[in-house]
Amino acid sequence: MYAIPFLDLPPLRAASGTVRLPGSKSISNRVLLLAGLSEGTTRIHDLLDSDDTRVMIEALRTLGCEVRREGVECVVTGLGGRLHTREASLFLGNAGTAMRPLAAALSLLAAQEGGRFEVSGVARMHERPIGDLVDALSQIGCDIEYLGQEGYPPLRLAGGALRIDAPIRVRGDVSSQFLTALLLALPLASAGREITVEVQGELISKPYVEITLNLLRRFGIEVARDGWQRFVVPADSRYRSPGEIHVEGDASSASYFVALGALAATEAAPVRIEGVGEGSIQGDIRFVEAAEAMGARVRRGPNCLEVSRGAWPLRAIDLDCNHIPDAAMTLAVMALYADGPCTLRNIASWRVKETDRIAAMAAECAKLGAQVEEGADWLRITPPQHWKPAAIHTYDDHRVAMCFSLAAFNPLAGQRVPVRILDPKCVAKTFPDYFETFFAVVQADASDVPVITIDGPTASGKGTLASRVAAALGYHYLDSGALYRSAALAALHAHADLADEDAVAAVAAQLPLRFDPPRILLAGEDITERIRHEEIGLAASRISAYPAVRRALHALQLSFRRAPGLVADGRDMGTVVFPDAALKVFLTAPAATRAERRHKQLISQGFSANIDHLRQDLESRDERDRNRATAPLKPAEDARSLDNSALSIEASVQQVLAWWQARRPF
Repeated sequence: MYAIPFLDLPPLRAASGTVRLPGSKSISNRVLLLAGLSEGTTRIHDLLDSDDTRVMIEALRTLGCEVRREGVECVVTGLGGRLHTREASLFLGNAGTAMRPLAAALSLLAAQEGGRFEVSGVARMHERPIGDLVDALSQIGCDIEYLGQEGYPPLRLAGGALRIDAPIRVRGDVSSQFLTALLLALPLASAGREITVEVQGELISKPYVEITLNLLRRFGIEVARDGWQRFVVPADSRYRSPGEIHVEGDASSASYFVALGALAATEAAPVRIEGVGEGSIQGDIRFVEAAEAMGARVRRGPNCLEVSRGAWPLRAIDLDCNHIPDAAMTLAVMALYADGPCTLRNIASWRVKETDRIAAMAAECAKLGAQVEEGADWLRITPPQHWKPAAIHTYDDHRVAMCFSLAAFNPLAGQRVPVRILDPKCVAKTFPDYFETFFAVVQADASDVPVITIDGPTASGKGTLASRVAAALGYHYLDSGALYRSAALAALHAHADLADEDAVAAVAAQLPLRFDPPRILLAGEDITERIRHEEIGLAASRISAYPAVRRALHALQLSFRRAPGLVADGRDMGTVVFPDAALKVFLTAPAATRAERRHKQLISQGFSANIDHLRQDLESRDERDRNRATAPLKPAEDARSLDNSALSIEASVQQVLAWWQARRPF
């Protein structure tokens, strides 16, 4: 996962390939809670691993459940519908799918068995309403106290005396999670009586309630319903573990890749999405219908979708989105590519999500050049005539970050501007590897992918600096020295004569090298440490002077230029390999300083070394590198010189990042 303050997306032009979705957040947290309340043990397959599920798991452990990982499976031994812990404070982050149902379940258990619990979250969770759920629970005798602003978490759940002698009334027009929380919790209070829940107002997000009813059925509880206004929990309901249960891929997360296919994939090379399909129990699978209305071409399978572009530009829509409240956010960015204004209606629930999503989507679409209008429960977007480079504020909202990755396809609309995603790590809430997955199936013209080169003499610290800069930007990293060292090691393994240029070049041309940071693998073998030995360095310096070897490795070096960007270090990255690099840096430091650094490094690794010999060796290498006929060591004409003799690595990184920021359009 990208743990960086921002991620720059270059202009993107195509998409194809296969995506395996993470488990559904909505299903994952419901299944965890039901497994935690059940008797016996439940083995959960394909559970989402994210911030929201982690806080649910930690809460269940605090309450006395045994939750353990066995490979990719999660095994939960439940409480059997009884309290094992009678007092606890639970921190639930920004997970509404944990806060609402846990508050309901603990309120009921505390009222029946005695108990005292506090539930809290991040600041935004304390701005998300819970008053309608509290009111419904208070009707039946639960003792719930607001610890902050009335109507919002945090809450203290302090017992009470249950009295369920009439239907429980709950509003349905703010969030379907209030009804879901009651339906998940009320079986705990059903001994000797059936319990009726009546919904006041129009129930929004009905498909999420369908998920709840489906999963309750899997755990042995058949809730009857009369339309969407009246639900009846049977008397003497008991949670019974199904033993094993599989979590579907997340249909809301599928929406970004459905949109990706509709924008940029061909029928011959579609975007294939695995984990959801025509049999999905999630309402957001109906996003596919909205995408088709806009022009997507979709082939459905039992557990997969294949999507490609149909109409272009996309067709404008005017849509009631009540049935796809989360996935509909993706339509707002697809609207940027439509042939006219798009209107999304019945989305009032966006206002009380991780952020005010109507306001957020309106503000960020406008940054890109769109004309935007918004109302209490609707949003209208007119596509940009002139796209603008924009830094997208994500509001600590995973779906905002993922939606606006699609804005990088503006070259398909006749534009060519980069997009910056601020705080990309917020996707960890539901899809920690989203951007890695995204970049695996998108393509950009090489000329659009930004490159930073960091050249310099041996032991100048260019590798350390380049890798740190790459990590800070979320870019790929090319250690060209490692390529030559690996080629030298491969040549020695092949018993090639290092004096035979053609023999060494033949080995280099077939180099079975793979970078798996921080490891370097040669034919599957980890050679990370071996290529750092001095004798391999000397051999690499020798063969790097061969034109045939340099030609053999040139294409391999160019292949590292992939979205979102590249930082490459070496001796000729800015002069020969990437002469069009957006920023070129040339490190300088006296041989004596570099020898001292290398000496400390070798000693720390347990190798003996003589500092005078190291200095003489570096001076010899410098002379050889400067005077070689092919790609001599020298700064590019437009390179920025950085003398790091007196600079820490942190100061050097900050200087390069400052130069880079000055060249960006944000």
